[in-house]
Amino acid sequence: MKRDPITAPLLSQLIRSGTSIGANYCEANNASLKKDFRNKIFICKKEAQETKYWFRMISSCLPETKQETQNLWREVHELTLIFQKILTSSKE
Repeated sequence: MKRDPITAPLLSQLIRSGTSIGANYCEANNASLKKDFRNKIFICKKEAQETKYWFRMISSCLPETKQETQNLWREVHELTLIFQKILTSSKE
């Protein structure tokens, strides 16, 4: 994707939120307490929601990437649903 004064911060934020999902998931898998596990999964969900936001912003700024960003947005949305299911299931 092209980098200019508008897209550079968007791409940076996208990379930060997107990679945070994986880092927090690894932390969740190594949690020693159920409360810590749930907290890290909750953070995964929040970061996934933020990542979806950055994909929407990039799609608006770079219309030529709309199809690709929509596909990636859907994948992140699926992760959001998975994290929500994990949170719901871990309450029981």
